[in-house]
Amino acid sequence: MSRLRITWVKSGIGYAEEQRGTLSALGLHRLHQVVEHQNSPSIRGMINKVKHLVEVEQREDEAK
Repeated sequence: MSRLRITWVKSGIGYAEEQRGTLSALGLHRLHQVVEHQNSPSIRGMINKVKHLVEVEQREDEAK
């Protein structure tokens, strides 16, 4: 299964509380922080809500 590398690149200030909550739910706490998650529909949905605030790279799992 592939993994998603998510980088927070733009501040959530001035955006809806729901979007800031989504950033927090993704595990992002500071600007330019990077987190990795398994590629799943729920994570993809969260990314879609904040796509204007984050950058996403898809990576293949090294351990197969």
